Amino acid sequence: MKKNKTILLLAHLACVASLSLLTFGVGAQTKSIRMIIAFPPGGPVDFVARSISETLGKELGQTVIVENKPGANGIIAAEYVIKSPPDGSVLWFTSAGAVAINPGLYPKLPYNPITDLAPISLVSRNDELLVVNPNNPATGPKDFIENAMKQRTTMASSGMGSVPHLAAALLGDATKAQLVDVPYKGAAPAITDVMAGHVDAFFGDVPGLINNIRAGKLKPIAMAADARHPLLPEIKTFKEIGIEGVDSDNWYALFTAKGTPQSEITRINQAVIRTLNTESVKQRLLNSGTLPASSTPEQLGDLLKKDADKWARVIREKNIKPD
Repeated sequence: MKKNKTILLLAHLACVASLSLLTFGVGAQTKSIRMIIAFPPGGPVDFVARSISETLGKELGQTVIVENKPGANGIIAAEYVIKSPPDGSVLWFTSAGAVAINPGLYPKLPYNPITDLAPISLVSRNDELLVVNPNNPATGPKDFIENAMKQRTTMASSGMGSVPHLAAALLGDATKAQLVDVPYKGAAPAITDVMAGHVDAFFGDVPGLINNIRAGKLKPIAMAADARHPLLPEIKTFKEIGIEGVDSDNWYALFTAKGTPQSEITRINQAVIRTLNTESVKQRLLNSGTLPASSTPEQLGDLLKKDADKWARVIREKNIKPD
């Protein structure tokens, strides 16, 4: 009888221990993930982050909280993520600028994206689109270049060293057209002045331009990309008229702190892929002008290195300095 009681007691203790471990596992698994954005709410990067966060959370079995930490051209957000625990609990959702352009733009950048961050996955592509005021005589890339070869053409940009600025620099190199940079503090005022006719043209991400194009306030001219955009199938690429070397992609991607276990990076990567394959998420992004595009961590790492080298060369050759 005493032996049976002992067996029952041991079984009870084993059951309690199992429940405790299960509770601990659930608690660890449901710990929230913070997705850091280096821009204020309402912009294109913030839109994509919030478009994927809920579904990504469901795929991970965790709550994904979007946090905006703008300032210093992404440096504030970068330092915050780099100093966070290397466990995948803090992610950085960033555009290409802060990771692929900043290293070539700032001589004393307080972080190195390649050595301080762990790539997780590409999330979207945002190929640059050249737009002009609707009254501009150009109807396509050939017209625009021919006109710019004959007369001084002003190009609005969202700041020194921004993707719009660098895309215009590449176009100038490829065509020898008379393109003059007019830097602004962000894309919004640059777009406003193009619509008002104060500046001739602007390179920008399709999501930030599509509503004004639909409203007839901007005229699309050409894509700086390998292929035409699905929302603008009639708009040619520069490559189609024989102008090479202008492709500019302000891609968005997820990174986390270096040292995060590979198993956690793989887990989040697979959840991102499933999220981007979810029809509602895919359509929401496509309708906004963003092109969903996942990758392996290794592919993102290779893209980061390739673009960092490319933009560093342009910045060096043009002697571009930050604002």
